[in-house]
Amino acid sequence: MKAQFKYAFRAGMSPRLYAFAVILVLNLAFIIPGMLGLLPLAAMITGVSLSGTAISVMLVFNIIGDISIIRTMFHSQSAVLYALTPAPRRTRLIASITAMTVMDFVTMFVSIIGVSILGLNLGSTYSGMTIMGILSYAGTARYSLISLAILLAFYLFIIMLVIFCRAMRKSTFYNKRAGGFLTFLLAVGILYIFSASPLLLAPFGTVGRFYGFFTVTLGYLGMGMYALLMLIFAAVMFVLTANIMERKMNI
Repeated sequence: MKAQFKYAFRAGMSPRLYAFAVILVLNLAFIIPGMLGLLPLAAMITGVSLSGTAISVMLVFNIIGDISIIRTMFHSQSAVLYALTPAPRRTRLIASITAMTVMDFVTMFVSIIGVSILGLNLGSTYSGMTIMGILSYAGTARYSLISLAILLAFYLFIIMLVIFCRAMRKSTFYNKRAGGFLTFLLAVGILYIFSASPLLLAPFGTVGRFYGFFTVTLGYLGMGMYALLMLIFAAVMFVLTANIMERKMNI
């Protein structure tokens, strides 16, 4: 199990690590002097702009890193070594998903925190408000936590959707006519079912109608149930993917 995690993290570490190191140094180069009051207004605005742009850059490198991890599961030569390991495919799948989740969330969290600190410092220095005063407008911690839970659940759903469809392409749809198109239709079908699933949460919210479509407005409890619903979708696709990878994969 330990080796599975090591190789999963190693597969997605580069070039993500280099981009993260550059962004971290960039943020610290503006945060530390800014908090000490050593930067003029123009420099602080430049720092916020660069740090905001760095979030998009980090997102791109995270996607590249995640693709590298997925390639180790489905493309030779790494996939051959993966298939020959005595560990169950479920173990390697857990390791790969964990590696992607940890690296993506840590890098994005640090990047977002960096631009947030720079923005708060800029606002507190030149607007006459304290940082605590600005934070009071950020909303309650309760909704921040539930929003984070929804983000994590949606992330896991998307990751599992990609891996599940890739596993289907390498197994059931392998050497089939229009296999790629069938995989695309499968992904669209899953997304369609998922888009309609909030109707199951009608008891936890308010159902409305917008022309020919139904809408569900969710409160705090409903948002929590929505996060749970996404996790159930992700868990179902995880079980199906693990079973597919255990049976037969065409690498």
